[in-house]
This record gives sequence, structure tokens and C-alpha cells, in this order.
Amino acid sequence: MTTGADGPSGHPETEPLDGTTLHNVLRLYGQAGEPLGCVPLTEGLLNRGYRLTTTRGRFFLKHHLDGDHAAIARQHAVTLRLAALGLPVAPPVADARGATVTVVDGRCYALHPWVEGRHRDGGALTRAQSRRLGALLGHVHMCLEKVCREEHPAAAAPAGRPDAQRPPEGPEKPPEGPGDPWQAQDAAADPQDTYALIEELLELVRRRPRDSFDELAEHRLVERRALLERHAHRRPAAAPARGWVHGDFHPLNLLYRGGEPAAIVDWDRLGVQPRAEEAVRAAVIFFLRPDGTLDLAKIRPYARAYRRACGADTAELAAAVHRVWWERLNDFWMLRWRYQLGDHRADPGFPASAALSVWWTRSYGAVREAFTD
Repeated sequence: MTTGADGPSGHPETEPLDGTTLHNVLRLYGQAGEPLGCVPLTEGLLNRGYRLTTTRGRFFLKHHLDGDHAAIARQHAVTLRLAALGLPVAPPVADARGATVTVVDGRCYALHPWVEGRHRDGGALTRAQSRRLGALLGHVHMCLEKVCREEHPAAAAPAGRPDAQRPPEGPEKPPEGPGDPWQAQDAAADPQDTYALIEELLELVRRRPRDSFDELAEHRLVERRALLERHAHRRPAAAPARGWVHGDFHPLNLLYRGGEPAAIVDWDRLGVQPRAEEAVRAAVIFFLRPDGTLDLAKIRPYARAYRRACGADTAELAAAVHRVWWERLNDFWMLRWRYQLGDHRADPGFPASAALSVWWTRSYGAVREAFTD
């Protein structure tokens, strides 16, 4: 029931906001009223979020930890334009100066209207709702193409250029903080780098007192290494055509009211990436079952609706399926969080995520067909 949910991208959990900071932020928003309550939200990992109740209503207060004022302002400008086009978003509230980014003690904050709703993964969606989800994402991509070309013409990269508003971090890069599992890459992961990472993780797993998670982690690492050795020759070519994307489209960034989307939130990763890859990546997250398989019966109407909405052809989706499959095959962000950073927040998702790579490789043809049929 929050607008403050971020994907697994990593930062400290939300802490209480001290009264002085809250007062200094709100005094810039005369229309927001006086604070009555401020509750930290626990779902967000990329930024800190608060459910704010005031004498004028309810709001979502977001603390942008990266502090890139200019980038946040650009994202706000885009969401305001998207709202004008009728997309379900929660654009920021402007302060008394007309600004949408407030800086207090060197920290960036933004105020958004509170959106009532709930998060729903693919298991809670019907096939008809899955179709509407694909159509929504296709519509988002089309609207972004129009809005971003007008808002940021210098940043609108033509097909094939590796420009992006926010450079992606590949899974093979040593982490400075918890990695980003969904950022697209220009060059596909090099299996030699992945082998080295697997050996490093295995060493970390084996040097500690063991529990059931460690046993599973070791099994999956050894299994994945063998799987990658068998399929290393299938490394994809460079990224195909690119376009403006949300960058983090998944269940925690989409709020439903009843059976319909009420708001797409958290546009922090707005940038230029392969669009079809976002469609595939989102479907893999939405429609992943607890046993590590994908609900292909729902992916099929989702993908058909996405292709119709944005004009993507089956070849583009097939290439995206291959690249995201390869990305998953080489990605160990959950284990990097646990063993390299001592962060256990991603642990619950590991069993299904790790099983997915094995199942997807075995069912590669069926998955590709579901996205291209």
C-alpha cells in the first residue's frame, strides 16, 4: 500500500526521519500542511521512503540517497509529461518555488501524492490482466519515446549507441554496494569472468559454518558452472536497438487498485536500454513461480499485447529472450549480497531465482515461443 517500493537495488533500510529534518522539508511545501505522522516504509531498498500524514492529507516522502539533483529533476519532468499523456504515475508535488526536488542538509527529497493500492505479482493476475500488463508496458515505452525525445533530445540515443542516462552495472563488476539485478548491459557477460566469480563465491561459502542455505548455494554454484561450460558458445552479440525505458519495471513498482494499475512508481532508473529486454525481464520477475518455473500461459498474452502496443516484432523479442537468459545464467547478485556484503535481505528469493536458470535452459524453446508466438 505504498508508493515507496524499489526493486532489489540496495541501500540501508529506511530509518526514522528526525523531526527537524521533516520540519525543514515541509516548510518548503506550504500546501502540504503540518505533519501529524511520519512512518518509515520497509519495502524500498534503493531509496528511503516515508508515509507522511499532515493536516492537508497523506503523502509519500522520498529520500533519494544518490543525491543527483539534476537527474532526479529530469525524471520528475518526464513523469509529469507522462501523467499529462494519461499514464498511471504519481508525479511529484512542486514546492513553493515550483521545484520538485528539495535539498535539506545536502540530502535530496521529493514529495508525492499518496496512492492507495497494492502490489500484485503474476500469480495474482488473470490472463486478461497479464495481457493488460503487457499492453501497459508497451504503452509506457511508446510514451517515453515521445516525451524523452522532447524533454531530453541530446540524451535520446540512436539505436546501437551505448548512451544511457544512468550507466548500467553489469553483474560481473565487483560490487561497491549491492548489485542491480535488472540493469541491461551493452556487452553480454563474459563467461570467464563468471567462472572467476563462481570460484570466489565457492571459497566464501566453504570457509564458514554451514547451514541449509549454504548447502543450496554451493550446489547451485557448481551446477551453474557446469551449465555455463556447456553453453558458453551461446554468448549473445552486442545489445540490439535501444530506447527509453522505466528501467525497473516489476511488481514492487506497480500499484493496483482493484484489478487495474493505479500507479507506476520509482522512475530512478529511467534511461536508454534495449526496450524488449525490459519487457522480457519484467515478465520473468512478474511470472516467476516459487518452484523456479515461469508461467508461460500468462507470458504469452502479456508478450502479444506488448508487441502490439509498441510495434516490436518477434525477432526483437527472441533476441531479448536470449540476452536475458544469458544474463540470468551469469548473474549471482543474491549470493554476492550475502557472501561479499553480509546482506541477507535477498536470501528468500534465491531458491526460485537459482532454479530458474536451470529450468529456463532446459525449456529454452518453450520460453522463446511464449514470447514470440
